[in-house]
Amino acid sequence: MKISLDINKNLEANASLYYDKAKKAKKKIDNAKAALERTSQLLEELKSKKDAMVKVEEKTVSTQKKEWYEKFRWFYTSTGFFVIGGRDATTNEIVIKKHTDKDDIVMHTDMAGSPFFVLKTEGKTPDKKTLEEVGDATCSFSRAWKLGLSVQQVFYVNPDQVTKTANPGEYLPKGAFMIRGKTPYVDNKINCAIGMTKDNKIMAGPLEAIKKHCKNFLILKQGDSKSSDIAKKIKAKIGGELDDIIRAMPSGGIDIEN
Repeated sequence: MKISLDINKNLEANASLYYDKAKKAKKKIDNAKAALERTSQLLEELKSKKDAMVKVEEKTVSTQKKEWYEKFRWFYTSTGFFVIGGRDATTNEIVIKKHTDKDDIVMHTDMAGSPFFVLKTEGKTPDKKTLEEVGDATCSFSRAWKLGLSVQQVFYVNPDQVTKTANPGEYLPKGAFMIRGKTPYVDNKINCAIGMTKDNKIMAGPLEAIKKHCKNFLILKQGDSKSSDIAKKIKAKIGGELDDIIRAMPSGGIDIEN
């Protein structure tokens, strides 16, 4: 390291000059160390906050984990029975083949393009009110909604009456089944509401069922609005994810009842 001396100053003056420079340099170093320490502390605080946010996000994702039945139409009746229904030809097949037990009750309409709805009885006998709620759901999620009809012919059968064996010379497309034996009919009507359950799941079904199980809900009606537009309004009022709301709504023009 080279040191330059001012020949116009004596040795003590030159030494004093370098002493002052050394003090200033030390002060800068101390300030830099303090700034570095503050920056390190701030980074540590930010890292802690980030870790906390990640944990909250992970907890939220875990809490909102999709259940197996959410890929179908589903709801709980006001009397506590679980009901599951097909959304299309593929899920109709799955509901009947994989999620229907011998004591369950299967509902369908006389009109093509209807979902199959399965009332999970778990060995209990459902009352008239329960059957009518499932009938309302079968009607509301059928083509009746899109066609502007207010009622539909809805029948119910035992699972062993539903078969994929077609009559001779006939063919059953995907999602379609042949019904054998007697088909009692149940009173029904267009009746649909959508709400947020206590478990923060979007559930759609008959008003009586939604009122029983949802903390916030809206009544839906046939209309001219697009599902996506109505879904945004529903989200603003009851919360939930747009995709979940749209998936739960009936197919066709729709509006919210005032």
